[in-house]
Amino acid sequence: MALDTGVRSGLPVADEHDEHSTARTRPKRLSKLLLIIALAVLLATLVGIWAFVEHNSATQAASKRRSDASRAIPVRTAAATTGSVDRNVDALGTVTALNTVTVRSRVDGPLVSVPFHEGQLVAAGDLLAKIDPRTFQVALDQAAGQLVHDQSQLADARVDLDRYNGLLAKDSIAKQQVDSQVYMVKQLEGTVRSDQAAVENARLQLEFTRITAPFPGRVGLRQIDPGNMIHATDTNGLVLLTQTHPITVIFAVPSDQLTQILPHWRKGEELAVTALDRDGKPLAQGKLAAVDNQIDVTTGTVKLKGQFDNTDDALFPAQFVNARLKVATLSGVTLVPSAAVQRGAPGTFVYVVDANNTVNLRKVTLGPASGDLVSIATGVKPGEQVVIDGVDKLRDGSKVSTAPARGGKAGAAAAGDPADTSAGSKSVRRKKAATDGQATS
Repeated sequence: MALDTGVRSGLPVADEHDEHSTARTRPKRLSKLLLIIALAVLLATLVGIWAFVEHNSATQAASKRRSDASRAIPVRTAAATTGSVDRNVDALGTVTALNTVTVRSRVDGPLVSVPFHEGQLVAAGDLLAKIDPRTFQVALDQAAGQLVHDQSQLADARVDLDRYNGLLAKDSIAKQQVDSQVYMVKQLEGTVRSDQAAVENARLQLEFTRITAPFPGRVGLRQIDPGNMIHATDTNGLVLLTQTHPITVIFAVPSDQLTQILPHWRKGEELAVTALDRDGKPLAQGKLAAVDNQIDVTTGTVKLKGQFDNTDDALFPAQFVNARLKVATLSGVTLVPSAAVQRGAPGTFVYVVDANNTVNLRKVTLGPASGDLVSIATGVKPGEQVVIDGVDKLRDGSKVSTAPARGGKAGAAAAGDPADTSAGSKSVRRKKAATDGQATS
């Protein structure tokens, strides 16, 4: 009975507890559901915004690319022309005096005067120094006195010989005495000759007291002062003398260039040589004077010598210069400004502008260059327009805009006047053409 009551009474109690638990969990579930829905809506909104922004950016980028593709790039151009160009061989050279000598004394003695000024130009035979001549004058006088003494003895012996020959003819003297007198005369003749040589030697030693320039040139710094004893064995000598009018430049060229140089040289042609400074400015004009007789096996080069008048003293001994040897002149070649030639992954190329103002990348083979122009062996024809400014923005097929050159001819002056072979005027015209080519719009 008690158990039944307990069971019956317990059941309602359990149901009441479950109802209260369900009532408490229902609001929590609803809150989670609402949170999930809110997050989903937020995520969908963000995705929509991102897609819109990306689409808008892509549209703008495409529009910009279309705008860039349709916009022409401003450039300057010049026309390829036909003209003449020199085939040159360039090399590094050293200026060398035509003659160089260390002036030394040939006798010993006190130096009494040095009449030259350091750095002075002197002529051949000019007095450079004087040694005290008194000792050598005494020696000359002594040798001359001995010569006179021996000449007198020779004259007396000859007189006796003539007398002995007369007596021998009359059989009044022995022949042995006559023969002895003959040998006496010959002995004295030898003595006189020796005395004459001694006189000449003493006179020569006296002349050596005057030290003169062996050739015209420029003296350097004095190595010994007056009052000092000077000796023939002195290593420094008196002064260094160099001949600079004319002067030479020695330069080495690759041995494979000989096939271009020697045919003209062997024909006796006069090949021009230009000496230039480090900036490429001409210093002097000369000619090829000599070709060495062998190739340096260590460098694979052969030495050449150019000779220059150097009347303006533009070249100085031991000066480093760039030597340019003109081998030949090529006529009727295609010329373009050097600024048009580009080098990159495709190789050597230029940008050629067609009739539709579109650039074409054109590979070229270069020939000799002259000043601001370079010859084109293959790749460009005369009259074609090549880009000389603004190439850094170009690609093959790019649209460009050009403005007409002054004078109405695009780059007509870029190659100068083909008939004008003057180096100065040609260089000026070429530089002007490169500037006046087609102006950037």
